[in-house]
Amino acid sequence: MTEGTTSAAAEGADTLSRLEQEGEIAADYLEGLLDIADLDGDIDMDVEADRASVSIISDAGRDLQKLVGRDGEVLEALQELTRLAVHRETGDRSRLMLDIAGYRAQKRSELSELGAKAAAEAKSSGEAVKMKPMTPFERKVVHDAVKAAGLRSESEGEEPERFVVVLPA
Repeated sequence: MTEGTTSAAAEGADTLSRLEQEGEIAADYLEGLLDIADLDGDIDMDVEADRASVSIISDAGRDLQKLVGRDGEVLEALQELTRLAVHRETGDRSRLMLDIAGYRAQKRSELSELGAKAAAEAKSSGEAVKMKPMTPFERKVVHDAVKAAGLRSESEGEEPERFVVVLPA
């Protein structure tokens, strides 16, 4: 094994360990939050695409809907608070993703389908397709779906009215 390979492997392990630590800190923070709110939920931790991922799931998913809010607004706020809790403990900025009651997973599926449809429309019409304003998470999922369909896309506009434009081939 060369020195470079050993260093790269060690760096990968360090990153995984750091992301697992982020997940642990986030889980502790969220468990405290669930206790305060008197809500039941199980916390699942993972590392996906170079970021810590934490999900709160429950058999009584309706209880957790309060933590999702309208259009995921409460979920977004909780994700930011959780990232701040991780930052406070580690001193590093976190890109942690939080999902509650499967909201993001369902949204990701819907957005992937929407991105694929927009890509198909751009391919068949030969014209750019402008989509409605979306959050950064939503735009990322759509960009990924468009790329998977073999086309390019870009974001235009200013927050909170920023939107995806799917470009024809």
